[in-house]
Amino acid sequence: MIDDIVKSIGGDNVDSYTLIQGELDPHAYQLVKGDGETLSFADVIFYNGLGLEHGPSLQAYLHKSSKSIGLGDKIREKYPERILYEKGQLDPHIWMDVSLWSETIPFIVEALSKKDPSNAEMYAHNGKELTKVLDKVHLEITEMLQQIPEQQRYLVTSHDAFNYFTKSYLAEETELANNSWKKRFAAPEGLAPESQLSVSEIKLIIDHLRKYDLHVMFPESNVSKDSIRKITLAATEIGLRVEIACAHLYADAMGSVASGDNTYIGMIMHNAKTISHYLKSNTNHKDFCLE
Repeated sequence: MIDDIVKSIGGDNVDSYTLIQGELDPHAYQLVKGDGETLSFADVIFYNGLGLEHGPSLQAYLHKSSKSIGLGDKIREKYPERILYEKGQLDPHIWMDVSLWSETIPFIVEALSKKDPSNAEMYAHNGKELTKVLDKVHLEITEMLQQIPEQQRYLVTSHDAFNYFTKSYLAEETELANNSWKKRFAAPEGLAPESQLSVSEIKLIIDHLRKYDLHVMFPESNVSKDSIRKITLAATEIGLRVEIACAHLYADAMGSVASGDNTYIGMIMHNAKTISHYLKSNTNHKDFCLE
């Protein structure tokens, strides 16, 4: 997601490389052979921050390198009120709110301009144009998801990656004002997915599903379905119909080139359209996977 924004701003003047690619888990990524050399050749290293990259070797490198820029940490310094916490931990999934993710643009423009002042004007121009595009995407997603009936605007996914998304696109204004929007999102796994659930954790999700009359859970592209499978089985045993959406969501990874979801806008629009489709047709069995 960071690479896509950097490419949009830098254009042909920036040669970018993504260290954590494809379905790799950014939460637990550790440096492997060749990574140190790759990082040493970089002029600038952009990373998410807010505790996302907490694999010990990578975290240590990022914190000691003067070339590293934690974009989420920069946003936290400037807009601390916009950063969410989950059970006392910083929630790093800021790209799930397009309006918040666009706040990374000025920091990227600044870093590229400092390194390459001769092209600073171009970076600033590209940054402004990208901001306009992301503003439109944010508005489009807001309008799309607010059309879902209020009583169906609840989300259950594999892990705690959709708090920012829920707050920005699924909540009611009154819920934002009194901080009760969190009821609209639940996940069996925490900020870093592990697929190890206790009986009490399963019960909490089932109670949530029953309380709000919810019947669909969304898998994520790079997270095991084990947790949500366990919940559907436990729910069936007590007579509660809960099914798994066949279409996955993108949380900590983007899609492949073939899918068309290999850009930041592509992945976030995929998420919005998928969530809209399933929550609007929450009793339509043909779109659910039998697993």
